Amino acid sequence: MRHRLTPHALCGLALALTAVVAHAADIAAGQEKAATCVACHGEGGISQIENTPSLAGQPDQFTQWQLVFFRAGTRRNEQMQPIVEQLSNDDIRNLGAYFASLPPAKAKTDDNPDLSAKGAQAAAGRRCASCHTDNYSGTKAIPRVAGQRRDYLVKALRDYKSGARSGGGMAAMASVAFSLSEEEIEALAHYLAHL
Repeated sequence: MRHRLTPHALCGLALALTAVVAHAADIAAGQEKAATCVACHGEGGISQIENTPSLAGQPDQFTQWQLVFFRAGTRRNEQMQPIVEQLSNDDIRNLGAYFASLPPAKAKTDDNPDLSAKGAQAAAGRRCASCHTDNYSGTKAIPRVAGQRRDYLVKALRDYKSGARSGGGMAAMASVAFSLSEEEIEALAHYLAHL
């Protein structure tokens, strides 16, 4: 039995498809909006500033959610707050797509393989790959940690451990970081930064 779409059904389908396309991210608009981000997060999303994350190659949904959390005040940062207050939902969608489209920072040569080995042990023991993926490139709303700045990773892990970083779905990281020793934090950050 063949089904035919009525003109009304075709019209409805066309409207639905138009709505989907209208909400698709615009990478060029994201790049334009990201001009504000360069001062801290670097050209091409590669940070050159201590304790400031690189955004290049971060999963689209992760970036979007973090911007939503900053805008809502569930994640706080003095530098980010005045910027995110000005962002529309479309801006957030476009920024997520733009940063996801950029190649991530290239890992630097590992100058301390023994420390990386300890970091790999800490990552395996805490099952970091179960969320961040086997190559630590992140997925969906989970961040890429491979190749991230070492100093930023240390800061983030310390903040999770102390409770200074909370809100916005951070409970899983807080419970993982709480049991990390300072030596494990340093080793884990070194390992991930050199992937």
